[in-house]
Amino acid sequence: MVDRLVRGLVRRRWAIAGIWVVGLVVAGLVSMPLPSLLSGGGWSVDGSDSAVVQADLAHDFVGRGNSDVMVVVVDHWYTSDQPGFAKRVARVMDDVGRDPDLEVRDQVGYSTTAGPLQQRFVGKDKRTAIDQLGLDLEDGTARRVLPQIQSDLSARFAGQGLDVTLVGTAAFWGAVNTLSEEGLVHAELLTFPLILIVLVGLFGGLVAALASLAVGITAILGSFAVLTVIAQHADLSLFVQNTATMLGLGVGIDYSLFVIARFKEELSRGRTVDDALAATLRTSGETVLFSGITILAAMSTLFLVPLEVISSIALGAVIVVAFSMLTSLLLLPVLLRLLGHRISKGRISFIREPARPGAHRAPHLTRWERVAHRVMGRPLVFLGLGLLLLVSLAVPASSLTTFTPDAQIVPQSSPVRAGFDHVQDQFGIGTTAPIQVVVSSPRPLTSSADATELARLDKDLAALPSVDRVESALPVLALASPRSPLAALQSDARDHLPPGVRAVVGHYVSADATKMVFDVVPTGHAADAATVTLLTEVHRVAGEFSVPDASIRVGGETAQGIESNAVISDRLPMVVGVMLAVIYLLLLVTFRSVLLPLKAILMNLVSVAATFGVLVLVFQHGVGASLLGAEGSDHIQNFVPILLLTLLFSLSTDYEVFLLNRVREEFVKTGDNARSVAVGMSSTAPLISGAALLMVVVFGSFALAGILPIKQLGFGMAVAIAIDATIVRLVLVPATMRLMGAWNWWMPGRTRHAVAAPHVGQVADPAR
Repeated sequence: MVDRLVRGLVRRRWAIAGIWVVGLVVAGLVSMPLPSLLSGGGWSVDGSDSAVVQADLAHDFVGRGNSDVMVVVVDHWYTSDQPGFAKRVARVMDDVGRDPDLEVRDQVGYSTTAGPLQQRFVGKDKRTAIDQLGLDLEDGTARRVLPQIQSDLSARFAGQGLDVTLVGTAAFWGAVNTLSEEGLVHAELLTFPLILIVLVGLFGGLVAALASLAVGITAILGSFAVLTVIAQHADLSLFVQNTATMLGLGVGIDYSLFVIARFKEELSRGRTVDDALAATLRTSGETVLFSGITILAAMSTLFLVPLEVISSIALGAVIVVAFSMLTSLLLLPVLLRLLGHRISKGRISFIREPARPGAHRAPHLTRWERVAHRVMGRPLVFLGLGLLLLVSLAVPASSLTTFTPDAQIVPQSSPVRAGFDHVQDQFGIGTTAPIQVVVSSPRPLTSSADATELARLDKDLAALPSVDRVESALPVLALASPRSPLAALQSDARDHLPPGVRAVVGHYVSADATKMVFDVVPTGHAADAATVTLLTEVHRVAGEFSVPDASIRVGGETAQGIESNAVISDRLPMVVGVMLAVIYLLLLVTFRSVLLPLKAILMNLVSVAATFGVLVLVFQHGVGASLLGAEGSDHIQNFVPILLLTLLFSLSTDYEVFLLNRVREEFVKTGDNARSVAVGMSSTAPLISGAALLMVVVFGSFALAGILPIKQLGFGMAVAIAIDATIVRLVLVPATMRLMGAWNWWMPGRTRHAVAAPHVGQVADPAR
């Protein structure tokens, strides 16, 4: 099959090369709109209370719409008790409200009220005023247009002593989208030169390095083109672009490294170009194919989590890995055939050419053998030390907490972050993320019995610990109709309310008076432990609500975060179970051993636990977080751990296969377990170390240049690959294989030493 494939590729090499070039151009053009099509959504759980509340509040409320935004005006020249303040703020609010790109449906706040009621919308410094705008824009559209509107507002009013910012979910995700694009550009500018330097160092030449880089670029552009088409018909998370780029560079170049290194080695043995290509595909090509299938299978288990943000990132990962695999197996061989012996051209004089295999082992290979024999000489000691180090690193993982992204992932230099922080300073920390309690009834909530029960609900909510205040229509209605507050909600009476009062009431009561919202403003952030506890208490109070025929639901950012965490936690055992079963079966078939796959899985679990521990130490406890340009936080972004888990198992399995296939091939020949491990390590360690270095460079660049969720993902990947390529591959693998001896290759129905017979179980060497 491989020979036929090679003949077909050789025969049509120029046509395939032409299609490749044209395909890259087309993919680049098709994928240009991708950033504008991505969404910051996907965190809601279908059918959950928070999703229902979000849908209920999108209609029939003043200052709430398909999307909404808070306009925050800070006047550095006047205070609210000076005549100039009201005039200047009104001009800004009118200017923003008339912006055609915002499609403002209605607004409520400082500019729509007067007298004492107006003071609800003035900050403690008496220089800050807010308006709430309900927009007809779909949420995805709002997130795309708000960053440019914010930029225009900042520039327009900066010279007038006014700070104007847009605060809200849509504004926040719009800023995240912009920062994500900027971070991606910065990461690429940092990554590509470093990758090229590392590749030149590994290959000793520029041509091979550029060929390897071409695979990564092809995988990324091809994936972006497919994702662009999908994004036109379905919501995809904005994090998918960064994740696909990170994996495309890491995995794509990793695969090409295996293939090109093998091709150069075959040429150095005196093979013809075609024979070298066939041998490369039979060996390293099989390794790439197996690795790709493993990653695809492992990442596909994420589709078991019914959360759009997880499934869309998983989709991006699956697509980019598939492109990396196909490019390495179909397009890269064409390029290698066209280059032939020129693959070694462009040699850099100050870099030593890697030693070629032959009768003598190169000095650097001998060093790897010495390391293996030293570890296997005292396997229990090295195994104990290695496990002790990893377990020590894993200890902080016991305090791992997760939550959905909030304003803290945006840098303080961003206008949106400045707006969030200012609102929290002036109106209370929980103002930007209240717990929303929505009472719904099939009839208008206007009776005296309704008034009594709703007043009790308001009072009970306000009395809960960690509550700053409860905002609702009841105090305003009591001013309008002291004896019977809800009577003012009847259509004829409501129309006669003063416009400012009517707008404020409409912010909390639907137009038909069948829905009423209570905004419970906590004293802390949405992800704080006290706020999470408060949410439980709010649910308890809501459960005691007893208006006939009425229902009550609790939503908001905290509720959404808890619900999405619960979905991930509930599905995590299934994801892990299916993933481990798939990996075990694949390794069982590959190694023809029952115990080696179990050993590999156990070592990976310890390695992943150590990675989580380092992640918590840096991002939750703040140890060295500033070096990555990250602020201290009390939680990890909730999609990061589950993505890390699947990705790390996939990539670790890749290295495991590459190493152990070499070990098994030597064991088949000699039956000497210790020698097989030493020879396998000496043959594969340089290439594994080089591939690991590449991945650390790629993932580390994103840890330095990306926004917080991407920083956490990139940092975790870099740490895990470094641990896997050093402690696991150099210490734990040789130590455990020495202790297991011939049991490494045990299979039911086969004697322990049968595999060592030269005529039994011959396997292809993955690097031959």
